[in-house]
Amino acid sequence: MSPLRPVRPLRPVHRLRPPGPLSPGPLSALLTVLLLVAPAPQPASASGSGGGEGIETARTARQIAPGVRLESYDRLEADRWLRIDELDVQLAGAGSGVRAEYLGGRGVATVSDSAARHPAGPGRRVVAAVNGDFFDIRGTGAPLGPGIGAGRLLHAASGDAGQAVGFGADGPGRVLRLALGGSVTLPGGAVRPLAGFNTARPPAEGFAAYTADWPADGLPATGPAVELRDGRVTAVRAAVRRPARRERPAPGTTVLVAAGAAAPELAALRPGDAVAVAARPVAAGGGPLPVNAVGGREVLVVAGVPQNHDGEPNNAAAPRTAVGFSRDGRRARLVTVDGRQRDSGGLTLTALGRLMHRLGAHDALNLDGGGSSTLLAALAGQAAPTVENSPSDGRQRPVPNGLALTAPAGDGRAAGYRIEPVGGAARAFPGLARTLGATPYDAHLGPVPARENATPGWSLPRGRGRIDPGGILRASGPGPVEVRARLGAASGTLRVDVLGAPTRIRAVPDRIGLAEAGETARFVLTGYDAQGAAAVVEPRDVELDFDRSRWRVADDGRGAFTVTARVPNATSQLRATVRSTAGAAAAAPVSGAAPAPAPAPALLALGVGLSDVPLADLEDATRWTGPGAAPGQGRPGRGLVLTPPAGGGTAAGTAPRPLRVPELARSLSLWVNGDGSGTRPAVELADGDGAAAVLRGPAVDWTGWREISLPLPAMAERPFTVTRLSATAPAPARAKAPARAGVVPRLVLDGLVAATPPTGVVRTGGVPDPIVATAARVDSRPWRFAVGPAGARQAAASVAAVDFALTGVGRPAFVHRGVRFLPLGSTRPTLAGGGLERITALRAALAAASREQGTGAVAVVEPYAPQAVDRKEAALRLRLLAEFRRATGKRAVVITVGAPRFAAGRAEGVLTVAAPRTGRTVIGADAFAAGDWLSVLPAGGR
Repeated sequence: MSPLRPVRPLRPVHRLRPPGPLSPGPLSALLTVLLLVAPAPQPASASGSGGGEGIETARTARQIAPGVRLESYDRLEADRWLRIDELDVQLAGAGSGVRAEYLGGRGVATVSDSAARHPAGPGRRVVAAVNGDFFDIRGTGAPLGPGIGAGRLLHAASGDAGQAVGFGADGPGRVLRLALGGSVTLPGGAVRPLAGFNTARPPAEGFAAYTADWPADGLPATGPAVELRDGRVTAVRAAVRRPARRERPAPGTTVLVAAGAAAPELAALRPGDAVAVAARPVAAGGGPLPVNAVGGREVLVVAGVPQNHDGEPNNAAAPRTAVGFSRDGRRARLVTVDGRQRDSGGLTLTALGRLMHRLGAHDALNLDGGGSSTLLAALAGQAAPTVENSPSDGRQRPVPNGLALTAPAGDGRAAGYRIEPVGGAARAFPGLARTLGATPYDAHLGPVPARENATPGWSLPRGRGRIDPGGILRASGPGPVEVRARLGAASGTLRVDVLGAPTRIRAVPDRIGLAEAGETARFVLTGYDAQGAAAVVEPRDVELDFDRSRWRVADDGRGAFTVTARVPNATSQLRATVRSTAGAAAAAPVSGAAPAPAPAPALLALGVGLSDVPLADLEDATRWTGPGAAPGQGRPGRGLVLTPPAGGGTAAGTAPRPLRVPELARSLSLWVNGDGSGTRPAVELADGDGAAAVLRGPAVDWTGWREISLPLPAMAERPFTVTRLSATAPAPARAKAPARAGVVPRLVLDGLVAATPPTGVVRTGGVPDPIVATAARVDSRPWRFAVGPAGARQAAASVAAVDFALTGVGRPAFVHRGVRFLPLGSTRPTLAGGGLERITALRAALAAASREQGTGAVAVVEPYAPQAVDRKEAALRLRLLAEFRRATGKRAVVITVGAPRFAAGRAEGVLTVAAPRTGRTVIGADAFAAGDWLSVLPAGGR
């Protein structure tokens, strides 16, 4: 396997979870908190289609246990984002004591539940796990391939030998094929081959046996069967069919079934007959048998050569789980790749093989993917591993088996402390509370029992503030501060970045809409300093003013608040104020400066109770265009008729204008005049990133009018826009309703509405950013440039001549008077190659500017194209610019040309200027000035 890559002290965007500034909310709130270290460009990677250049955008790494390391990272490919988690494992034979063991085997369960029940054995613990084999998802739920646990055959593959990953007694692993070797000895001594053993799909010919190791709840439907115990027939059972399946055999009992030529021999058996069943695994091609093995399907790497799966049915981009081994089998990689999400598009089998090969796998196998892909890993001091990847179903899918990594348990005595801030990043404001938690861990990174878990003492450098015995830090002034927790020889440290005093606060989100009384939602208060850097403002430093007869608001214990509706229908506003005494409670301010004034209160709009917001009454159905779309009689008035092809196909009507869905809407409802044809209506959407989403209705098995409700997807980026209404007729063989000769499927749609809680709008007055200046201030800068359309009028006649004008297009990168300008003219969407092109160019420009002694700033210039840059690209760009600023001390600005209106601001110290499409904005610059280096005069300003 390849050497370990350097650890980078950051977490990918998708792994930063609430509570904290990254709680769900507007993009502006998201962008202001992503200050992460920018990794160097990485080599080309396999995209979902098996090719293309890509760059790594974020990486974290941590030790899970001696011999087990987790590496997680994001990548930007030309056509997708990717999220990848890798468990890098030194197996027991390499001296680590780590073993890979069969996980599960008692019916479908989540990987977390199976890991919690796994018998790791005396002196051992489960430190990580992944899902395992493909399984009979629409039937028994049993795995389709072979399985061996603790040296015992648990189940055999359906059919011939099955692919598997196996692990030997001393730890080494390999990819192999496992076949079933076994026999049935009948009365009189006749011996027949055993064709199936705890097999998900009983063989069409021969005998199959089922035991208490059957890895599902009920046996598959079979013909007649006999029960065996101690080598004797104890009962003869009749055939069973779905849904009445036989229960799992009791321990010590074997159920024997037969098909084909073996069926008469089974039917001749009677209670008391002597019948012996033997079953064992056989390694196809020879070699030692593994002690633990889990089945898979497609081989990804063979003898160091990645395999090409192009043209195979399972080669579409999807979530993936794979296992790879080094040449000697002593090192394994257990990998998941997230997919079917905007944040991660998944990989094809071919691309997955290339990835495993790049990771150093000499041999690798694909395990079950899709919604099954799950990876768990423990934190230092944590008793049970938790989910690290993002399963595509939005939650863990129950699966029949997996692989558990077990490691020697430690002595339970504290050897160190893992220190983490409660709810959010390790950032704080001077004088405001930042609660830290210290979790002890032993020498093997395992948990410390409560009886050994005494409270550590806290400390920080003299003059940097104070921290109380409960881990509540109040820093005295800006700058990094190292916090230490210590008890005896065990200690741990955490760097906390203390920002400037908060100049504004906001609730994230700033609107909460609940459906009914008793429902609960969560919000975070986020503060921003003068440079736009963000941190959590904890509840202990906040005073709330709200209607307590309608709402209950409480500290959730994780740095945020929960709101519960007390009444069924209400709207009101919550006001949150930072306590004016909080700053004074800290140590004396730096340099004796007066405490900063408290920021203006934050406002949060609240509402409960759903009401229907009309989106389209379809009276304009004549303007909806598309194949099979036409106006017709609605309910009442006019409606939209969709007539898909009778042999199966889709009719669709495109809206004459985008239909914006209210941001807090819960669901859409639509009236459908059905024809009983089984046709499925659908509402097609674009999310806030422009990605497509489809809300599919039920198969229409009714006639006449019926209202259907379609929940909006919880994981997509809001707001949504309705783009089309469609209807898809099933192919004749799949239609649930009986076909009617000569009848063409035909649906009529009417009354599209959104079920939405009322909250109102929070309007907060703001002051212009300090870079917005007068003509005199702009003129006082050493030099000036203009931004706006060619030929547009200059901002003010009193402004001195400009050195040049930026129009946002047609100009290559250049350096002028200490500023490196990077025009990014591409308006291609992020996932159509534009993102990779822009981020690659930005990285190159930042690398050049960091080396140039005469360059003091970077200016990114882009045309206004709101649908081109998705939220992850925008966050990545901000992160790169902010880190450039922090690491070099140089400046950065993003200038947008042709925006609808003027705006100026900053986030994480990166300035932003949106120049409108009318008039010319003039900017005075001094790349080496103390303080702000730009002064901006909007068009028409004085």
